[in-house]
Amino acid sequence: LRPSTPCPLSGTATKRKEQPPSPRENQSSKRRRRRSLRRTMSLSGAGSLGPPRPSSSASDDGPVRHPWRPPVPDTSDPIAQGQLLLKNTLTGKKDVFVPAKDRHVRWYICGPTVYDSAHVGHARTYLSFDIMRRVFTDYFRYNVLYQINTTDIDDKIILRARQDYLVKELDEDASVDFDALAKLAGEALEEARAKAGEKTAKIERDLAGAIERKDSRARTEQEGLLDAQRVKTKNLENDAANIEAAAADASRDRSALLSAARSVAAEKLDRERGHTVTDKAIFDAHSRKYEREFMEDMDLLGIRPPDVLTRVTEYIPQIVDFVRKLVDDGHAYESNGSVYQSIDEFKRKGGCYRKLSPAGADDVDTSEADMAEGEGALAAKGEAGEKRNPNDFALWKASKSGEPAWDSPWGPGRPGWHIECSVVAGDVLGTNLDIHSGGEDLKFPHHDNELAQSEARFGCDQWVNYFTHTGHLHIEGLKMSKSLKNFITIRQALENNTARQLRIMFLMQAWDQPMNYSDQTVDDARTKEKTFRSFFREVEALCRNDYLAEEVGWRMGEADHKLGDAYLAARQSVHEKLLDNFDTKGAMGALMDVIGEANVYLRMKDCKPTSLLMRSIAIYVTQILRVFGVIDGEDDFGFGSGGGGGGGGAGAEGGGESAEAAAEPYIDTLVTFREKVRNAALDAAKKATDPADAIQAILASCDALRDEVLPPLGVRLEDRPAGTQWNREDPEAMMREIAEKKAREAELRISKLEKQLAAKRKEMDKVKDSMTKPEEFFKTEEYKEWDDKGMPTVAANGEALSKGQTKKIKKMMDKQTKAHNDLMKKSDGKPEEYMEGMKEAVEGIEAQLAKLSV
Repeated sequence: LRPSTPCPLSGTATKRKEQPPSPRENQSSKRRRRRSLRRTMSLSGAGSLGPPRPSSSASDDGPVRHPWRPPVPDTSDPIAQGQLLLKNTLTGKKDVFVPAKDRHVRWYICGPTVYDSAHVGHARTYLSFDIMRRVFTDYFRYNVLYQINTTDIDDKIILRARQDYLVKELDEDASVDFDALAKLAGEALEEARAKAGEKTAKIERDLAGAIERKDSRARTEQEGLLDAQRVKTKNLENDAANIEAAAADASRDRSALLSAARSVAAEKLDRERGHTVTDKAIFDAHSRKYEREFMEDMDLLGIRPPDVLTRVTEYIPQIVDFVRKLVDDGHAYESNGSVYQSIDEFKRKGGCYRKLSPAGADDVDTSEADMAEGEGALAAKGEAGEKRNPNDFALWKASKSGEPAWDSPWGPGRPGWHIECSVVAGDVLGTNLDIHSGGEDLKFPHHDNELAQSEARFGCDQWVNYFTHTGHLHIEGLKMSKSLKNFITIRQALENNTARQLRIMFLMQAWDQPMNYSDQTVDDARTKEKTFRSFFREVEALCRNDYLAEEVGWRMGEADHKLGDAYLAARQSVHEKLLDNFDTKGAMGALMDVIGEANVYLRMKDCKPTSLLMRSIAIYVTQILRVFGVIDGEDDFGFGSGGGGGGGGAGAEGGGESAEAAAEPYIDTLVTFREKVRNAALDAAKKATDPADAIQAILASCDALRDEVLPPLGVRLEDRPAGTQWNREDPEAMMREIAEKKAREAELRISKLEKQLAAKRKEMDKVKDSMTKPEEFFKTEEYKEWDDKGMPTVAANGEALSKGQTKKIKKMMDKQTKAHNDLMKKSDGKPEEYMEGMKEAVEGIEAQLAKLSV
């Protein structure tokens, strides 16, 4: 890796030479450089003062100055010197970030392959880079040009577009009745099972071979593939159960059967008829649909749009020219209408292959799984034979039947997967990128192949200065993936969580490490949001007081000093964390720490809080959360909707709404509440009833005002020992919070009712058994003769009962006699009516459960 010129915040357009600085550099040039570094660095102090600088002499311009001792800068590490560290996949470590030129950052992001809805794994990548981009621009004040490319033609898009088209045709084909569809589904299922079995067997053979060879790398790879294949097999059996259930259903619902069989039927239809789908418009419509959905999802998540958005299909002429140049330079070759980059030729000419995912000292060849990932799902089985080296990869693919095609010097074809990024990024950002980013799974082969073809085409040894990759998002131990069907779409996630909560969740994770998506991580984000919200409410209430009407300054002694130190420590910690590879988890922790200190401070006995310092803490927390994209709006602090102290709120957001119109709902609420309280008091006086009834009615009206009337208006009331505190908040957030609380209460109520129902049913069974009179208890077919008390004496087979049998029956008779007598006493001699009352009680509980369930 060739680092740029070492300036902490800005760079030059050239790479650093390997030789040391020229000894002829004059002293004035050195002084200018030192002054420049001091201006641009964000230094930290070492906690001491240096030696005094001599005073100015009378001969100097201006008055004579006394000696001055400058603070000593902390030079212990790059962060103390204000240098930004960035985890660079090219080196595998954190490197000092230096833009190639000035403070301009040219940044390219691999965008989505738009063949299906985006899931939370995609959200993890694009939200993480959105947060980093915001920190670059809004905190460190870099000038960022941010490009995202949409892959709108690719093997996955071709397959899914064909499958969707063929399934739609099948759905609309009236000649395929329920029985014909059931037959097709059964055949498709058996074919899918056979294919899955072959795949599992092959992975198991390859795993056994890796174990035998003691190849740990291959073993890890095959074990991962086997885990994924087992999940796919389980999913297939779930599909099978759904197909069999739909086929056996008496309703013979054709739509339900097609829905159950869609996955396996689509694959079968594509194998048999995919080659007949040739209209480019089908593929274009499919990719445009999901491209639009993706951009809408990004907007829902609050992700800033890119500065430049490109599409592969709009760059076909440039891609053809790019590939032609590589062929002309001897870096690529044509074979059967396809063009491949020669890895051997690239290395022979000094190129470095697999910079991001090194093969190791023994230069192990690319694995079969890696090659399959690189060439795509539509690669022909004999395609590897077209290559000079198995590691060579496709720049241009000859199109087969059922694939869109564009003219080229090598015949009709389409771009390879990797070529697109090199062409669009090279066109927009140039031949040297500051940052190139993507998900962890793109490191190899995609990004390594990008580097190889770009460095060959541009004649450079370093196309990208910093490569960054987000870690995988796991769910139940496996990477979230469409192929594993273990994904949650972004829109599904937003049904149960807000965009703010998802952003906080990702802020609490290291962007370059794997993370687990679970109820625990989501709940933790909600808890953090509540902590911020509660803190802002406290400060808002505190800032309503006229602090100038009271004693100012710090009135809590050591507690004030401790809070002031915590505030400064939080600011320092956040700055250091952001310098240290955008450690938002650490920065969020620093914010939570200072909020925790402030909450402890406010709960102190006889607290006389310093409202100005508390306000400063709230403003700073808001500023950082705004940088992270957690908060929008211009309020001084808080989440908006009047949550801050900057004069915002519902009225301010209303686009010039008049004061009268803004106040109208609150006046209506106040009038209505007064009327209810007044009527309750008048009714009590008129009827001369117990004053306690009027008091309860008034309290009920007060509770309804707090819990039902004011929340839709964005007003929160909290009853506290010292009085009622009020705050303005986002009405939607408040109503969502109320709905969640009601849902929790309903769950508890349901659980309680279910226990009551089980107990009642058990008691009913006991009453039912107790209703039988003792003398009738043993009048069953099991016996033939009884005495005058109903005790059996002879069994049904004519044999007299033994003493042991008689003794046992006597105990049972005594027990039944007691139970029957207890029931008669409890029911006042009317057991039937008692039983009927219990049935009504059970039905009442069942009705309550049904209502709560709805």
